[in-house]
Amino acid sequence: QVQLVESGGGLVQAGGSLRLSCAASGSISSINVMGWYRQAPGKQRELVATIPSGGTPNYANSVKGRFTISRDNAKNTAVYLQMNSLKPEDTDVYYCKLTTMTGSFWGQGTQVTVSS
Repeated sequence: QVQLVESGGGLVQAGGSLRLSCAASGSISSINVMGWYRQAPGKQRELVATIPSGGTPNYANSVKGRFTISRDNAKNTAVYLQMNSLKPEDTDVYYCKLTTMTGSFWGQGTQVTVSS
């Protein structure tokens, strides 16, 4: 059973920074994609950033230049999201996702709130 646990969300003023972390446990293929998604109430979950094992990150246009995704390649089971220059519109629940050849798995989500 694969489990993902996120941490690092919270309340921050506009222009501030937060760092999200996600740790995966269980039987995980070394070839995988880890990523961050976000969702506001009543809206669809949207991609923020993804990074494949040994590959190049991919970002939503709305976060390019402000957010940086990285992963712990030594462990291959942790992913981070450094969020700088945060805006009120970044307020959402952020979810970690792990995709392998055998399936996709989600974390429980962590709330990020940016005050104006």
